[in-house]
Amino acid sequence: MATRIGLAGLAVMGQNLALNIAEKGFPISVYNRTTSKVDETVQRAKKEGNLPVYGFHDPESFVNSIQKPRVIIMLVKAGAPVDQTIKTLSAYMEEGDCIIDGGNEWYENTERREKAVAERGLLYLGMGVSGGEEGARNGPSLMPGGSYKAYEYIKDILLKVAAQVPGSGPCVTYIGKGGSGNFVKMVHNGIEYGDMQLIAEAYDVLKSVGKLSNRELHAVFSEWNKGELLSFLIEITADIFKIEDDKGDGYLVDKVLDKTGMKGTGKWTVQQAAELSVPAPTIEASLDARFISGLKEERVQAAKVFKESGLCGDILTDQEIDKKQLIEDVRRALYASKICSYAQGMNLVRAKSMEKGWGLKLGELARIWKGGCIIRAIFLDRIKQAYDRNPDLPNLLVDPEFAKEMVERQSAWRRVVSLAVDSGISMPGMTASLAYFDSYRRERLPANLVQAQRDYFGAHTYERADFDGSFHTEWFKIAKSKL
Repeated sequence: MATRIGLAGLAVMGQNLALNIAEKGFPISVYNRTTSKVDETVQRAKKEGNLPVYGFHDPESFVNSIQKPRVIIMLVKAGAPVDQTIKTLSAYMEEGDCIIDGGNEWYENTERREKAVAERGLLYLGMGVSGGEEGARNGPSLMPGGSYKAYEYIKDILLKVAAQVPGSGPCVTYIGKGGSGNFVKMVHNGIEYGDMQLIAEAYDVLKSVGKLSNRELHAVFSEWNKGELLSFLIEITADIFKIEDDKGDGYLVDKVLDKTGMKGTGKWTVQQAAELSVPAPTIEASLDARFISGLKEERVQAAKVFKESGLCGDILTDQEIDKKQLIEDVRRALYASKICSYAQGMNLVRAKSMEKGWGLKLGELARIWKGGCIIRAIFLDRIKQAYDRNPDLPNLLVDPEFAKEMVERQSAWRRVVSLAVDSGISMPGMTASLAYFDSYRRERLPANLVQAQRDYFGAHTYERADFDGSFHTEWFKIAKSKL
């Protein structure tokens, strides 16, 4: 019997996605260079309900086991391993067959591969898959981009495999042409970076200044997850605070090293923001925060220098803190900061869509992020509604509903940032979000002086507010002539 689809690459994500597909009623062939992974997946399929998963140890028999036109999903490490897998599998594929890359790949690599395999008559999709291990097994958010014909081949499977949100539907849609699916997934991850950093800062100020215990933090985040902050990341954060250390006393979170890794999508997001001249300060701050967390040994030595010199300790404030007020202020500040992060990500997607002619629908992206993915949150519903009201909305901050909420939260937001600064607590994400909001809402910024400086030292010219055209002034000569 020919299977409906194939999947190559059986690490955590691949194995779980294969089982998800099989559980939804689609017989699937699986292949991995390390054959023990194939056997392990087949055994799991048997244990989890005799799911129709068929394992193959060689690429030829794997490809030939799939019904025509063949559809094969790859879930292998980005870069050279993807090219190698395509080379291995395509040797046995025929015109009209389809390859889908489900990894976190650079979007230009996807566009290059789509053109390359098209010369052999093959179709290609780059599909973002978000949700981690749990999402892959039980319902991820899926972002396929590339050949629409290829999407049509697999649409029936994706609609069932994706996360299902009542009243909203499956968390999958055809994103657009070329590498749009990978690009959207990349920005999703950039927003995720910002989201995680903002939550970490909320935790830091509550713990370091507010002196909340882990038990209190668990209660606070659990309560927050019932309101406007309801989201996957808030939910798991609440869970983290209640886990006790199984190797010693106290709570596990306090034993985790304060040094954060990354896999590159956040860096790509910031690089693309710079390339497209789209401000993304919250996402940039989150990336910088990860970089500085990596300087653990240097930070330990720096802490000694400043403590021994008597210049500053860990916390600089000795004012009395109203815990209840602080918790409420931080909740409001976190919400407002998160909206800024999502706004920056959406603007980046729109800018790339305009550059590439992808025609991406921002409201639809918000819809498919409502379930399955890491950044799923209740306010994505409202983000979708904002773009439904105005598809050409220049920024989420000026949507009437969001604008009203930002204004209502700004006093608490400023109190939290000020308290952190006074206390010597770094809050790069929330501070960057607040600066973004304050800059965006101002009719006039000090960029006039920067224009004048550039013209002074480099004759770059400047524009005027009262006349059209470009101007140049001999600033030095005029200034010196007045002496």
